[in-house]
Amino acid sequence: MPNTSIKSTPIRILVVDDHTLFRRGLTALLTRDTGLQVVDDAADAGQALRKARELQPDVILLDNHLPGVSGVKALPSLLEAAPNACILMLTVSEDENDLAAALHGGASGYLLKNMEGDDLTAAVHRAVQGDSIIAPEMMGKLISAYKNTITRTGAAAVTSTAPPSVKSSTPTAQAMASLSPRELDILRGIARGASNKEIAREHGIVETTVKIHVQHVLRKLGVSSRVHAAVMATEQGLL
Repeated sequence: MPNTSIKSTPIRILVVDDHTLFRRGLTALLTRDTGLQVVDDAADAGQALRKARELQPDVILLDNHLPGVSGVKALPSLLEAAPNACILMLTVSEDENDLAAALHGGASGYLLKNMEGDDLTAAVHRAVQGDSIIAPEMMGKLISAYKNTITRTGAAAVTSTAPPSVKSSTPTAQAMASLSPRELDILRGIARGASNKEIAREHGIVETTVKIHVQHVLRKLGVSSRVHAAVMATEQGLL
């Protein structure tokens, strides 16, 4: 498997899950990618906190349903213990409230355990490069949560039920109109939760070109997050 990371050294990962067999299987899957290194694993939030502080991993793959303190509730402590780590939730929960709480708590992404192995390794690389990673199945729920917040407040103010990456301002017609036809195609892909590789394959272009288009889209819309761009696209009826 090719190493798509921009890091010259392997991405160091801490796996946190209460099921021993799952941790072992996940470790075996991740280490097939030479750009990834599982430095340790933990069965609960307490172990995870100690090992995160000691090892300072690049990425923490965190289950939500842990004994004692849940993964979502452990997020602030883990981020304090390893402030440079990207924390990706890896869970079976498709609950909208868990998603919103995780992103609001500082998680860099929310993934489901039924995803393909190659997609997971790609998500780890993307997270380290600064992408917000949301499972495609959860994108609609994230947008719904954001819209419900707007409806309740009667304005574009985002409360604590919405992730911090979703900003309060809505797009103007001028901002959306400034996107080229290709950039609109890219934005539709972002809104579906597609990766840069998937968007490139769909449109017959190289992945580096997609990255450039994504940068242009975010700049023109005045946002820094793919998640916020996806919310904008859905609000404007692009899907």
